[in-house]
Amino acid sequence: WNPEISHHAPNVPTILVGTKLDLRDDKDTIEKLRERRMAPITYPQGLQMAKEISAVRYLECSALTQKGLKNVFDEAIRAVLCPVQPVRPAKKPCLIL
Repeated sequence: WNPEISHHAPNVPTILVGTKLDLRDDKDTIEKLRERRMAPITYPQGLQMAKEISAVRYLECSALTQKGLKNVFDEAIRAVLCPVQPVRPAKKPCLIL
């Protein structure tokens, strides 16, 4: 999905959101994932993915417990109203020899 977003909305800030945070410590969920040789995504893994896709933020939330939910919406609003300007490499000066 990231290539489509980057292509169709190149100047729109992206926020990566890890959802269902309440399931990260749920024993049944962990066991089901383990049976498939998988594991819940960790916060550092989420941060790394956000960096790889050039997201302005990585956030986690749970709709069930409401943990982090308000922050997701607050940060989405902030990303649009106060966008972070991309860092561009400095241009090298022209040298005439």
